[in-house]
Amino acid sequence: MTDKQLLLIDDDQELVELLTEFLASEGYQVSSAFDGISGLEKARTEKYSLILLDVMLPGLNGFELLKALGDKHHTPILMLTAKGDDTDRVLGLELGADDYLPKPYNPSELLARIKAILRRIEIIQNKDKAVTLEHNQVLIKGASREVFCHNQLLLLTGTEFEMLHLLMENLDTIVSKEQLSEQILGRPLSAYDRSIDMHISNIRKKLQVHAELDKIKTIRGVGYVFMSGDENGV
Repeated sequence: MTDKQLLLIDDDQELVELLTEFLASEGYQVSSAFDGISGLEKARTEKYSLILLDVMLPGLNGFELLKALGDKHHTPILMLTAKGDDTDRVLGLELGADDYLPKPYNPSELLARIKAILRRIEIIQNKDKAVTLEHNQVLIKGASREVFCHNQLLLLTGTEFEMLHLLMENLDTIVSKEQLSEQILGRPLSAYDRSIDMHISNIRKKLQVHAELDKIKTIRGVGYVFMSGDENGV
């Protein structure tokens, strides 16, 4: 697999042909699937740098495909959602998508988002993999990319792992939403963008399975703090 191998799952064949040609001109290799069932099979059996996933698909829709892939699937996923449909975006992020791009979009917008995600992955891969962080009964093992809470293994998406890692690197210090968006999602935070909030919410839910009290504090309108000691949820 090259670092530019993409899987595009969308039932709009004309759009797929257009995007495949455009992305090929930018050096990307694009495999395609026009329904959820064949898309799921390709996602499970072949290796890709990034999956571009439409929500409205025959066979299995995008959400059902995400559920079927589960937490153990580590290829980043960019959801392609209807413009203004916050419900789709929230659900996609809850089910493990890394980011979303609302339709309609122009190819240059999609290219910028693809580059941002792959740039983030490259930065992650070049980090010191031996780094281990342990604070407040949460352990991050950089080498294996495993996270434990009170000695119990958590299954996080790649984006959730990186957000938690950044918060724990800045123990008891506010990490702004702008920082999280730029450093983890690889793009500026836009107005009314709930993606950071949803990723943090997902991390909290997974931590709270094994911990009664919240370990991440919300600083409203600013950002989040990973605390060195538990306190009641906010």
